[in-house]
Amino acid sequence: GVALRFATEELLGPEGVELSEARDIVGMLAELPDLWDVNIAAWYNDSVPSRFAPEGAQEPFIDFVKKTTSKPVVGVGRFTSPDTMVSQLRRGVLDMIGAARPSIADPFLPRKIEEGRIDDIRECIGCNLCVSGDNTITPIRCTQNPSMGEEWRKGWHPERIATKTAKDDARVLVVGGGPAGLEAARALGQRGYEVHLAESRKELGGRVTREARLPGLAEWARVRDWRLGQIRKLPQVNLYLDSVMSADDVLAFGAQHVVLATGCHWRRDGYGRSHGLGIASFRDNPRVFTPDDLMDERWPSGRVVIYDDDYFYTGSVIAEALRKRDCEVIYVTPDDTIASWSSYTLDYRHIQKRLAKLDVECVVSHSITDYRDDTLHLEHVWNGKPKSLHCDALVSITARLPNDALFQALREREAEWLDAGIHSIDCIGDALAPGLIAHAVYAGHRYAQELGIPREGEVPFKRHFHVGE
Repeated sequence: GVALRFATEELLGPEGVELSEARDIVGMLAELPDLWDVNIAAWYNDSVPSRFAPEGAQEPFIDFVKKTTSKPVVGVGRFTSPDTMVSQLRRGVLDMIGAARPSIADPFLPRKIEEGRIDDIRECIGCNLCVSGDNTITPIRCTQNPSMGEEWRKGWHPERIATKTAKDDARVLVVGGGPAGLEAARALGQRGYEVHLAESRKELGGRVTREARLPGLAEWARVRDWRLGQIRKLPQVNLYLDSVMSADDVLAFGAQHVVLATGCHWRRDGYGRSHGLGIASFRDNPRVFTPDDLMDERWPSGRVVIYDDDYFYTGSVIAEALRKRDCEVIYVTPDDTIASWSSYTLDYRHIQKRLAKLDVECVVSHSITDYRDDTLHLEHVWNGKPKSLHCDALVSITARLPNDALFQALREREAEWLDAGIHSIDCIGDALAPGLIAHAVYAGHRYAQELGIPREGEVPFKRHFHVGE
């Protein structure tokens, strides 16, 4: 049989295929293909990030097709809810559900629906990190599913993990309940370890919980929610909130293995890719804020400059949050465009449109030289021409620092580990090297996979060598 993939709308106006034209085309070709596979174009609209569209958002563009043809119709739309899928099938919108990103997050999605294990579904969060692998020509990664891309190389399975040996009765202390800590605790519990997780805050999730409160990122909370749901099924995993751990506490706890997943924080001194020595006037400046301040509900007001030396999603999300609080926002970046790394995750065009709609002024190719009183001094990165802006406050989005004070304190007391019964202390995730949420989840999973497993070979993964004849 012949399947036809057809985009019913390109969202380009008269210069592209429009819905009215698509209706005519489908009407003329209705019975010719053996299957219609319909969507919208281009890829950044078809695989739109969750920040800019909910699941099933393509329905208004494709619901006419099944009414026009007797042939099967399949469609996509980052379907994560079985209820949404069933609704489209029962209402005659589609005959088959296409689910690429949801199947990356959970390859066993169909089976879990069939078995009624809805709570076990690892729902896609729509961050599009998987897409970035294609665009950067790097191995695929998934924020929700750390085994993605490691099935052969490391032998990781999305559902199964090696059970600890019967003689291994070690207790594991996980310090930090963010994405790395939660995944480590969950996977260790699945292996059969007795796990104790101590979180300093009164809520779990770490940066996931905090970032999910920002505009458009609510679905990212699924990283926390799925892991908590699985942990609740593991009686050997114990969670302790509002529990600040000192080096003395760790040494006295009685765990044989300790893993520190204490996260990171945004720098306040301007240090980053464009400022290797930082920006002197940022230090101790009450007008300078960081994303952490905003997520802790300490918000600036008035005319606010966002200085984005990070180049991914944070700057634009903060801009949107500030506009919702009636701030006038100026987006300044040393890069030649805003949020450039977001082009790899298909956010870029949507970010541009959103900021334009919110009347956010963008100043690209400018770095900061000084910030005194209410005057911000800039310099064009290519010609050195100076520029000044008035602003009441500035949000600095440059680089992050690990929260590794506890790890360093414990390293200084390594001589006491043996007497405390501790076999190992490790630091993972953002506490070791700040990165994306996906990196933190991966780090937690890797720790759980490798604990107590002897390393074989020169590197901890398989390699395939092509040998010429």
